[in-house]
Amino acid sequence: MNNSSEKDLSPVSLGVIGGSGAYNLLTDGALGEKQRTSILETPFGKSAPIHHFRVGKLEYLFLSRHGEKDYLITAPFVNYRANIYALKECGVERIISWSGPGIINASFKPGEYVLPSDIIDETKNRQTTFFKNRGLGFIRQNEPFCPQIREVIHNSMHTVGFAHHEKAVYVCTEGPRLETPAEIKKFRLNGGDLVGMTLVPELFLARELEMCYASICYLTNFSEGTITREFKTGELFEGMQTNQEKIQVEESVSRFPSILAGTFLSLSRTKRTCHCKDAMTRYKKKGVINDDWHTWLGPA
Repeated sequence: MNNSSEKDLSPVSLGVIGGSGAYNLLTDGALGEKQRTSILETPFGKSAPIHHFRVGKLEYLFLSRHGEKDYLITAPFVNYRANIYALKECGVERIISWSGPGIINASFKPGEYVLPSDIIDETKNRQTTFFKNRGLGFIRQNEPFCPQIREVIHNSMHTVGFAHHEKAVYVCTEGPRLETPAEIKKFRLNGGDLVGMTLVPELFLARELEMCYASICYLTNFSEGTITREFKTGELFEGMQTNQEKIQVEESVSRFPSILAGTFLSLSRTKRTCHCKDAMTRYKKKGVINDDWHTWLGPA
């Protein structure tokens, strides 16, 4: 693995941020032919390793947010700004992330896929903007997840026969602890369907740099208080996930290479027509910033 600058990576417009279980796909060769791996130095510290993959003529970059082995970095301590900055530096215009949230809406089941359409930010201590101490960042969030990518993912999953839910509100909590039953009740009353710890501030940072961002969620377990489960000491989620549900979740993760292959092929043929790429146009028109995104940033 090289500690490299952005000059070592030719521009690649498609990027993936992998969630829990991403390291397994990295090690078993399921993601395609790996060209090289680099870690970029950014104003916000080092990025996670960025893997350059090729599948046929298609190239994409892959980053595992929680580390290269097991679950090394918990959600509140991921260096989101360094990761998003590094992907932008590498030429990425579109990001697909995956995440394994818990279930608030009991009509959903573990192992199912969901394309979240909206988000509630319940984080507390994260650096959520690149524009610290600057008069920038007043950006509309009517569709926080890129609608164009979401449509392409939907069509790709439909083509390969992977059922999924098309709309859901993802509640992002601080972590690393799981949520209390009272918190889940509050989130449900506020319209939340899923609860996880990773999509904030990723999607907001991507929008600040005019990158498209959408997420594919695979559902891992029912959240606390959604259904009654016996506490089991020493097990994953302490009994919130049955053995059968664990198998279903593992199968869902194993299908990601197929989902990504079809989605990336379609995206590579689809011109960007969404509003994500124009998020900072107002500031450019006013002359507050220029076209060099590096100059937009505030201090680390």
